Amino acid sequence: MDRQLISRLAHRDHPIAAPLSDGSVRRLLDRALRGGAARRVLDLGCGEAAWLLRALAAYPELTAVGVDLDARALTLAREGAERLGVARRIGLHHGDAAAWRTKEPFDAVLCVGSSHAFGGLSGTLEAVRPLLAEGGVAVVGEGYWEREPDALSLEIFGDALTDLRTTVERVEADGWTPVFAHTSSPAELDHYEWSWTGSLADWALDHPEDPDAPEALRVAKEHRDEWLGGYRRSFGFVTLVLRAS
Repeated sequence: MDRQLISRLAHRDHPIAAPLSDGSVRRLLDRALRGGAARRVLDLGCGEAAWLLRALAAYPELTAVGVDLDARALTLAREGAERLGVARRIGLHHGDAAAWRTKEPFDAVLCVGSSHAFGGLSGTLEAVRPLLAEGGVAVVGEGYWEREPDALSLEIFGDALTDLRTTVERVEADGWTPVFAHTSSPAELDHYEWSWTGSLADWALDHPEDPDAPEALRVAKEHRDEWLGGYRRSFGFVTLVLRAS
């Protein structure tokens, strides 16, 4: 089953494709966009552009650009923009976010939960820096270990994650200063995982005739077992609002 299709189905009831509530997203956008003072925002790995659509609805002077490899997700993003009446203020581009270049820098650049596309957190920040206008803000979401992970968790996530303090120290060592952050609560993390696995399973049960249904059920169960049997006890997620030092 296509990985992009799995992601779209798993996130259909949680369009913010990260463990964040709507209230947390609003607060992060307000800080990043400085209460509407920002004029241009870019989302690298935007998916269905849930962050950008919320930003455009809240700030009528804002324009936005989103980049993603999933063409179907971008189609859904365009449809969402049309429904909200903000289609003229958003540009959506099909392509590799890691290769994105711009002639006109942005006041804010978002990359939440997509750092794998850049080889990790440091690679993400390196890619974001030349895209930002002077004094601009980066919003980057990244996993970390809330407590010592077990063997299964390390097998799932590899050795790239560390604890929150070390994560922030690495960001600072890369030349960035945190000006705000949100650490996802256990409730936000649980809601995200239950939604991810449940939405995928729900789709499979609603479409038993679809040849992808058995695979969707298998993936949902495997993901749920890995979460409940492994990283639920140790995984955390932080969304950092950063300025270049």
